[in-house]
Amino acid sequence: MLTVSGLALSRGERVLFRDLSLSLSAGEAVALTGANGAGKTSLLRAVAGFLRPDAGTVAFAAADPAEARRRHLHWLGHLDGLKGARRAREEVTFQAGWLGADPGAVDAAVDVLALEPLLDLEVRQLSAGQRRRLAFARLIAAPRPVWLLDEPFAPLDARWRAALGLLMQAHLDKGGAILAAVHDPLPVAARAVDIGMAK
Repeated sequence: MLTVSGLALSRGERVLFRDLSLSLSAGEAVALTGANGAGKTSLLRAVAGFLRPDAGTVAFAAADPAEARRRHLHWLGHLDGLKGARRAREEVTFQAGWLGADPGAVDAAVDVLALEPLLDLEVRQLSAGQRRRLAFARLIAAPRPVWLLDEPFAPLDARWRAALGLLMQAHLDKGGAILAAVHDPLPVAARAVDIGMAK
């Protein structure tokens, strides 16, 4: 589904890594590990098309990279990308609808993530864990095969880490794939790629 070949990335004058290669297959999760500043988030952003690598390529099976990024990727960054002044109901409806979800799929995602009691609150009133669940709703409501996740469980308690782990496993079981930057192990079987060792 995804192949990274000979990638090099830098931040300012500092080289994060050179000649990094990895692949991601259908039904597979890959956990990017390494110290803070090693380049995990930067690698995800390069795959998503937000950063231009110094060298190397990112390929998406037989798909054109721009088309694949528009239609086949979900990006969930360290920041949730939610508008604080909107009510949670407006935000989840807007985000999922923009990605092509129909109202029934949005309602199902709200139910799965137990968001109903939060929908009349402004996003800025939600806790960090509640905001992360709200952000996850778009991944559930508008399915796409590749999930790019940056520290997806950092603000979540044990209950919701387990629950979202089940949703991740269901995504993999349907032939989806996950590339995630992590410090803690993912709650699904995952192949680890240590960015710190890729220099």
